[in-house]
Amino acid sequence: MITLSSDFGTPYPAAMKGVLLQHSDARLVDVAHDFPRQDVRTTAFWLREVLPYFPPAIHLVVVDPGVGTDRAAIVVRAGDHAFVGPDNGVLLPVARELGDPEIFEIEYESTDSATFHGRDVFAPAAGRIHEIGVDSLENLPGTAPADEFHDLQFPEPTVSESKAAGEILVVDDFGNAITNVPGDFLDDVNEIEVDGAPSSVEPSYAHVEVGQRLVTVGSHGNVELAVNRGRGNEAFGITVGDEIRLER
Repeated sequence: MITLSSDFGTPYPAAMKGVLLQHSDARLVDVAHDFPRQDVRTTAFWLREVLPYFPPAIHLVVVDPGVGTDRAAIVVRAGDHAFVGPDNGVLLPVARELGDPEIFEIEYESTDSATFHGRDVFAPAAGRIHEIGVDSLENLPGTAPADEFHDLQFPEPTVSESKAAGEILVVDDFGNAITNVPGDFLDDVNEIEVDGAPSSVEPSYAHVEVGQRLVTVGSHGNVELAVNRGRGNEAFGITVGDEIRLER
């Protein structure tokens, strides 16, 4: 299986699929092609939440604001999975979830492609990995262990028994604002102050009236600010990157 993730929209992913099908008969699975444009951190977050549910696979990821620069192209092996994409940190959070990452640099000439590395560099590499197998990355022509690479770490919250200071990591399509504060901060709490304003703590959205805001633990395990059938980011007046203070 080869999965594809990008911020390309349409029709560019079709070109990557065409290249992959020239190299292999792999099952191709689209994860998403509407990640926020050039937003490496948001994409890294969602890949970390989604790709571990896949069986062993090769994951082609192209969210690449550095295309055309001297940023490297890499392959990351983690457990039975391989990740192919730009060296901008987007691959590392999910790779760490699946194993101890081993990172290889893909050699390519700048004349190979200027604007579409997804088609001209990353897709051919993913196809070749499918041919030889994830366990044989050391034998993949045109790759070598990476001496250095760009990592991406999500910010850590500051948590005490009664207070937490964190950050909004992402806002999903429903408007749920996902923080970096671990969900167990809400244990045994029925109400919490969010930036000084009280909000109820609930196990799910439907435990409050439609339009009412709440604080809950999302499927990702973090504290989430939400509204039943509404947009939590608007109700709480927050957006990605904002600091958030919670008090029990």
